[in-house]
Order: sequence, then C-alpha cells, then structure tokens
Amino acid sequence: MSDHASTNREPAEMNPFDLGGRTALVTGANTGLGQAIAVGLAGAGADIVAVGRSAPTETEAMVIGLGRSFKAISADLGSTAPIADVVAQAGPVDILVNNAGIIRRADSLDFSEADWDAVMDTNLKTAFFLSQAVARTWVAGGRGGRIINICSMLSFQGGIRVPSYTASKSGLAGLTRLLACEWASKGINVNGIAPGYFETNNTEALRADETRNRDILARIPAGHWGKPSDLAGAAVFLSSDAASYVHGTVLAVDGGWLAR
Repeated sequence: MSDHASTNREPAEMNPFDLGGRTALVTGANTGLGQAIAVGLAGAGADIVAVGRSAPTETEAMVIGLGRSFKAISADLGSTAPIADVVAQAGPVDILVNNAGIIRRADSLDFSEADWDAVMDTNLKTAFFLSQAVARTWVAGGRGGRIINICSMLSFQGGIRVPSYTASKSGLAGLTRLLACEWASKGINVNGIAPGYFETNNTEALRADETRNRDILARIPAGHWGKPSDLAGAAVFLSSDAASYVHGTVLAVDGGWLAR
C-alpha cells in the first residue's frame, strides 16, 4: 500500500463507533429486542453483562461467538430489591441499557391495580433506581457513562387497552430527559430508543389479531414489522463516542410510523 493510500484510511482506533474495551449491562437480554441490542453492542466490541429472570443461553452463545466476554446475572427486576446485588455482581460497566419490560392488556374500565403496579414497577421504577445505582458508581469513580432507556411508540401516543404500559413508557421518556438535564455535566449521556412495531413476544397478540395486524401494517411507511436486529445500530450509536454530544433524545426506530 502506498503512503498516500495509507494516510487516507482512518485508523481503527479512531472509529467513533468502536466499543472495544467497554462493558454493557443490558436488562432483559434473553430474547427479542434485548438480545438484539446485546449482540449488536458485542459486535461493536463491547463485553456484555445480561440481567434477567431466565437464563440468556442463546444470547450468551451469540456474544461469545463474536469474541466478547459474557456474564449472566439472574434477577427479577419486577422490584428494586435486587438492584444493589446486580450492580455489585456486574462490576464496572460503561453502558447501561434499561430494556426489561412487561405489558398487560385489558380495557381501562376493567384494568386491575395489580396489573398497573406490576408494569409500572418493572418498566419505570426499576429503570430509574438501576440508573441511579449505576450512575452513582460513575460519579464516585470520576467518570462518565452511557444510559439507554428502551421507550416505545406509546411514549408519544396513547395506544389501546394498555394503560399502565402507556403510562410507564411515557414516564420513561420524561425520565430520560430529566436525567440528561441532571447528568450531562457529569459526563453521563442519557438517551432513549423508541422501537416501533417489532416482531417480539410482547407483540405476539397484536400480530395474531388479523384486524389489528392489518391496521398496523397499513400505518407503517416501511410496510413491515421491524426485526429485533434493526434496533442494534441505534444502540451502538448512542453507546459510542459518535453520540458524545447527544443528551436527552428519544430516537424513534419505527419504519416511519411517527412520520405518518
């Protein structure tokens, strides 16, 4: 290779999307969107700590196959009880992805308090207190980090028959902005990703409903449901140095849904 050619190539170490040497803590990484995010971050060079109720066996194999290290922590994030232990087991991390979430469906006239509390506790309360616990380690260590909250189209819209899910995801978008305002000066980037309609366990009921599935597809300019892997690039970007001046944004990855 000539000297001229070599000077026009960007050195690998200057790649702003490179996550080599960083560790990402991803909640709910055993399947679906969380798995795709964990594998995407590993593909960009990050080691992965996965937190969830079930063993992320498939995710582990995929991450290790990419040459990155993997640690699984078993915890039920339906409450804040395991947070201190999760942070201790994880050790130093550079990226936190709050992906764990649940959904309950019923008419608002019939919606139960138990279903309200379960969803709000998992999707909003635990996300805040896990973010707080991780951010405290960063501040104590005099360094920054990246937090990505997995929001929803229902961070912007009302939805149907999912009152606690809509409330929790709207709250998570607001929390993303609040934490960015407080923590940007500490070198902590807090942002969100709002997935559109993706093929996951959470949307199985919608895809099985012929009428709802048809109506949803008619509204998506891209013309199809998203695949979990479609989310990986946004997560890599927000975790990387390329997003060092991005604070408090909620990035929609939705096939054009919100633009319609």
